[in-house]
Amino acid sequence: MTEVEIFGNKPSKVPSDRRALLPALKNGLRCRCPKCGEGKLFSSYAKSVEVCDTCDEEIFHHRADDLPAYLNLAITGHIVVGLYLLTDRYYDMSPWVEVSLWAALAVIMTVLILQPIKGWVIGLQWANRMHGFGGNGEDGTLDQDVDPTRYG
Repeated sequence: MTEVEIFGNKPSKVPSDRRALLPALKNGLRCRCPKCGEGKLFSSYAKSVEVCDTCDEEIFHHRADDLPAYLNLAITGHIVVGLYLLTDRYYDMSPWVEVSLWAALAVIMTVLILQPIKGWVIGLQWANRMHGFGGNGEDGTLDQDVDPTRYG
């Protein structure tokens, strides 16, 4: 552990060893443990495992929350709307065919990419030692330098 100044003049203890970002993101996209790349990251569709069964890395304290859903919506929306505009320009389809096609494509894409996106977010948090992955705090999630009475 080394002292480094973060956000002003207040020194903070941060680990000196860095974690590789790209392998962690790749492992997360593959729905594997960001640390070892072997263990499964999910116990069910959107529920992450408590602990990696291969390397015993704790995963339970991640805070993916709504970011995977927002990213999923943005990616799916851009692809579906882009494809709609492209096909609408070159093909003449009835409105019912268009509604059926694009609604089905949006639902299928949303279901298929949610888990890899959530894995990517967990890998990002692990690599950057966010939300307990760095070992700070009593339960692994608290920052000792933040006064909870002051910030709501």
